[in-house]
Amino acid sequence: MNAPRTLQEAILYFADPDRCLKFMVDIRWPDGVKCPTCGSKEVYFLESRRVWKCKAKHAKQQFSAKVGTVFEDSPIGLDKWFAAVWMVANCKNGVSSYEIHRALKVTQKTAWFMDHRIRLAMQTGSFEKVSGEFEVDESFIGGLARNMHKNKKAKITGTGGAGKAIVMGLLDRKTKKIRLRHVANTQRETLQGVVREYIEGGSYVFSDAWVAYNGLDREYIHQVIDHAETYVNGNVHTNGIENFWSLLKRGLKGTYISVEPFHLFRYLDEQAFRFNERKQNDGGRFVSAMQGITGKRVTYEKLTGKTEEVVA
Repeated sequence: MNAPRTLQEAILYFADPDRCLKFMVDIRWPDGVKCPTCGSKEVYFLESRRVWKCKAKHAKQQFSAKVGTVFEDSPIGLDKWFAAVWMVANCKNGVSSYEIHRALKVTQKTAWFMDHRIRLAMQTGSFEKVSGEFEVDESFIGGLARNMHKNKKAKITGTGGAGKAIVMGLLDRKTKKIRLRHVANTQRETLQGVVREYIEGGSYVFSDAWVAYNGLDREYIHQVIDHAETYVNGNVHTNGIENFWSLLKRGLKGTYISVEPFHLFRYLDEQAFRFNERKQNDGGRFVSAMQGITGKRVTYEKLTGKTEEVVA
């Protein structure tokens, strides 16, 4: 599969619907087209409708390349979908729904829905425990008080993190990849619980001097950097994860402007994907994002809160 290397190449390449369809088939079914309902390879292509039909007798015998992916039930052509995936996967600070709306000539509402489906494709899902060296830190996500309406500003009390969403990150120094978790608070039980969930005992854990990390040395080789004194002490620092926080906030504040807390985990998935795939070229990131489209679906009703959605 020869993927384009630049956005210009991608637009020209995927302008041909036959290439779009072949690319989808290569991504979804590298070993041959299978029926998404029964898994049978006994299918044949209906060229006039550009769909397949399963020879087995069951409901939904006919299926398109979009069925069973984040593109399912979308009237938007694959050429526009692929361009949108390319933009979201490769724009360092993210790409807003208004930018996609203008670039692809779809409505802003449609572009917003496309954005969130693509973020779902970038979602890694569950992780296994790993060992090694890790930087751990937490960050507060939310608007600056000076930019808020006076009615909202009046509700802010206590520390600078009051009223903001809290995100915990764990950066694996070996793989240079990050794992993120939207957490309820910065208490010891919460933060140390996330560390134990993802990191094998006996590993190196580097953190700042926040008291909630006290006690990790019973299970890990825990080393602390006190930012009131210095930011680096040999191998002890959290500079890698601090760099990620700056990238994340640049995108949230500069591109998306206002992110609802119940959608925050989707934006975290997006930024973590680009950070973890940063060593690849644009074409490689596009293919990696496309490899996550299968077996995932989110409806507009779930995104807008009209139906319940369980978030792990």
